Amino acid sequence: MLDAVVGERMERIEYEVMTAVELDHWWYGGMRALAAAMLDPFYAQRRDLRILDAGCGTGGNALFLQRYGCVVGLDLASEAMEFGGARLDGRLTRSSVLELPFANECFDLVTSFDVLYHQDVPDEQVALCETRRVLRPGGRVLIRLPAYEFLRSKHDRMVHTRRRYTAATTRELLATAGFIVERCSYCMSLLFPLPLTLRLLERVLPSDEQATSAMTPPSRLANNVLRWPLALESAWLSMGGVLPFGLSVLCLAHCGKIEHVIPQRRKK
Repeated sequence: MLDAVVGERMERIEYEVMTAVELDHWWYGGMRALAAAMLDPFYAQRRDLRILDAGCGTGGNALFLQRYGCVVGLDLASEAMEFGGARLDGRLTRSSVLELPFANECFDLVTSFDVLYHQDVPDEQVALCETRRVLRPGGRVLIRLPAYEFLRSKHDRMVHTRRRYTAATTRELLATAGFIVERCSYCMSLLFPLPLTLRLLERVLPSDEQATSAMTPPSRLANNVLRWPLALESAWLSMGGVLPFGLSVLCLAHCGKIEHVIPQRRKK
């Protein structure tokens, strides 16, 4: 019972920290830049998309996605409703990604940032099939997932990680659900030695469970310096490059539904 209470308290702390830092923290900003590198080749000139951020958390990514159109947020956590509601002006629904409360073919783009790995999603295929159901013909999904089981850490236990992925397993999941993978890359590659070293040290030098959020911001100087590696990675992805390893997997896929074009009547 005590463990459950402590777990709930730590989860709330994560949401509180996320709300406070996600608009300025180097990691969140870098991840949004990487997402833009994937989306801009298709949507840089679009402002009319209808977008679902499935697993929107406290709404920072939904604010970023508004550059492409109207964004609807969805999350199962009560904390997301509490902290993210104001940012999304009421366009926020409490539900599971396993059962999306939306009509068929009503979104142009669905995003899923670090959601499908969670213990609350026991079957990614159900979630991905639901995602494909709500996408219009020509629609896309952009997903991000944590990479490599050997990077599992105490932080994973705190955030209820069910599994970690590779680019190959991510591609396979999307293909099985009927998606056509267009781009897939690892990200946070330049900084990869840092989390790898921390994970190894964690196993060699056991310590108490994390008492503070992993997203607690560093100093202002460190926060600015750490932006540069992810800025370089996003520039590389923007040029069509692929990163061979990293802390996360980022994948963009087409729903596979063909847009229906009404043929023009020939002039006689």
